[in-house]
Amino acid sequence: MNGTAFVAPIASDELPSGPGGFASHARPASCHGMSDFAALLPPPVLFFALGFAAGALRSDLAVPDALDKALSLYLMVVIGLKGGAAISLPGATEGLWPALAAGVALSLLLPLPAFAALRATSSLDRETAAAVAGHYGSVSVVTFAAAAGILASRGVAYEGFMPAVLAAMETPAIITALLLARGSTAGLFSRRLAREVFLSGSVVLLLGSFAIGWIAGPAGKAQLAPFAEGLFPGALCLFLLEMGLMAARQLRAAGRGLPFNLIAFALVMPLFGAGCGWGLGLLTGLSAGGHALLIVLGASASYIAVPAAMRMAVPKADAGIYVTLSVAITFPFNILIGIPLYLWAAGT
Repeated sequence: MNGTAFVAPIASDELPSGPGGFASHARPASCHGMSDFAALLPPPVLFFALGFAAGALRSDLAVPDALDKALSLYLMVVIGLKGGAAISLPGATEGLWPALAAGVALSLLLPLPAFAALRATSSLDRETAAAVAGHYGSVSVVTFAAAAGILASRGVAYEGFMPAVLAAMETPAIITALLLARGSTAGLFSRRLAREVFLSGSVVLLLGSFAIGWIAGPAGKAQLAPFAEGLFPGALCLFLLEMGLMAARQLRAAGRGLPFNLIAFALVMPLFGAGCGWGLGLLTGLSAGGHALLIVLGASASYIAVPAAMRMAVPKADAGIYVTLSVAITFPFNILIGIPLYLWAAGT
């Protein structure tokens, strides 16, 4: 295994045990079935399913907008802090550059087959096809967080620099999407667009938190443990509850207007991206946990950075198409079906 791997801080042996806790060191045989079920469908995934079901049934359940935004900020901060603290250890950056190169290559190149498939199998115009393709080259922070949380619950280690790979994959796909949409580099390097892409809130917060975690080191990690470790599982559950509600609302809003071929694309493209991530993960020599996360990054689709950039840079693209495919089709697929499959493929 290259680099220094770490186990995210919610492994089962750290959870409270006994009658009031979620874990026990001595499990009776009758609990084995429930343990197996929990391994396949951990609490964050079940909360996503709860939100999706509530939204589909038109329940008035809602997460306040302010809390939703706070949870988004919290998850990005914690992911960055954990990664930065992990690479502050001696030898922890070994294998970083091959992993970064693999991530950037995925982000830059995945929009190309996505765009070709959309143009060949659908009636989408060039701009909308390019915008959709960009989503499938970029990444989803929440999908990454969900996968990292499941790895942690299983006690599976992964390289501390993986959050840096996540951050590096946010923007290259946007550049490819703009080239595909315009067919040229005209206006590609405008100051306004560069600011929108490279200074987007998610990129700044991820990289900034990563730097803070690296500077603070193990001492800072210990100081922030109650914030960055104890709250993470619950915050992830609440955020996925909201994402389930949002996915159901978006899918309901699309009604019968979403063609089958686009739905099929939104289900097949993550598997294609996962396959590419699987192959590159073998070449980079990542640990099983790091390999799993690279597969997840290849499979995920953006719903924060890319929509913001596409709204500004490609206003003719149909946001109703690219947001619905990413949020209402691909995201639920990855959370409920994809992540267990990707972790299995990596041998975790």
